[in-house]
Amino acid sequence: MIKAKDFFTKEQQDKIVAAVKEAESNTSGEIRVFIEDNCSGDVLDRAAFIFKELEIHKTKERNGVLFYLAISHRKFAILGDVGINIKVKKDFWDEIKHEMIRHFKAQDFTTGLSKGIIMAGNALKTHFPHQLDDVNELPDEIVFGK
Repeated sequence: MIKAKDFFTKEQQDKIVAAVKEAESNTSGEIRVFIEDNCSGDVLDRAAFIFKELEIHKTKERNGVLFYLAISHRKFAILGDVGINIKVKKDFWDEIKHEMIRHFKAQDFTTGLSKGIIMAGNALKTHFPHQLDDVNELPDEIVFGK
């Protein structure tokens, strides 16, 4: 069984990180990607735990987003912080999720994740436009769990 850290090639990881950088160039929102092998419980509970562990909730405008993937269990979640969720419609993340699923079903995980990240950045710029004095509050690199 392939491990999360080996699931994406170096080139694919670079493409995902480039998508994070591009998305963040459109918004003051912050995007993190966390990939691990397993998630035996509820995916949203696990994503919420990781969200806190990565301190995504500590952004100035509470506008952080986590893209969480559990490779072996084929689960994923998109979790936005309270600053986003009080400003957007209830189904805000659904279009992004469906686009990602379409690519995941075709086994194109890099494109699915990258497109989801870009879509999130574009959607967030309405409520959190990029500012000239914007500071990158969170690292852009992918975090791999166990």
